Amino acid sequence: MHEFDWSSIPNALPFLWDGMKISLEITLSAVVFGIVWGTLLALMRLSSVTPLSWFAAGYVNLFRAVPLVMVLLWFFLIVPHLLESIFGFPRGSDMRLSSAIAGFALFEAAYYSEIIRAGIQSVPKGQMAAASALGMTYGQAMRLVVLPQAFRNMVPLLLTQGIILFQDTSLVYVSALADFFGAAYKVGDRDGRLVELLLFAGAVYFVICFTASRLGRYYQHKLRTA
Repeated sequence: MHEFDWSSIPNALPFLWDGMKISLEITLSAVVFGIVWGTLLALMRLSSVTPLSWFAAGYVNLFRAVPLVMVLLWFFLIVPHLLESIFGFPRGSDMRLSSAIAGFALFEAAYYSEIIRAGIQSVPKGQMAAASALGMTYGQAMRLVVLPQAFRNMVPLLLTQGIILFQDTSLVYVSALADFFGAAYKVGDRDGRLVELLLFAGAVYFVICFTASRLGRYYQHKLRTA
């Protein structure tokens, strides 16, 4: 029977916190870029301009059909070489974090695009007609009338996707990046207390994700009662 020993955790907290900062940096960067790029993709997919619509549909279908770990591996192997050749970065520079952020952001944009597209379509078409009647252009109506209402309705789904993204940051192990999960694994493997460290990491993930999920449900309840 395994005898639990949690003594490694207190001394490892600074190292684990450094890993958590990497996980949060990847999450926040990918969420911001993913929502911005996802919004543009959603607008392109709803556009009457056929090439734009086809491009957005192809992009979304491509990234939704490929495993995330494979995308991260592609970016880990390709992005450093591109940056070295295009911008003249020193050969052998550590691009693991940049590659991970780029991979997550472009991958998540495909999912955010579908959420945002559904949110835009949920806004009554009369809103666009009313904006046009007031003399607004399509861009003005979308920016000032439709998107604010759509994002208000989408916040719970966007938060849920953000939680999933935070959980998926553990996949950066393919680039040997010491995120929170990777840091916990390294400490546990070093000290021979892998079970304890992984249980601790799981508990931390649970607390963060459960809290964020409850906040999303609270906001959704507020929307329904508003």
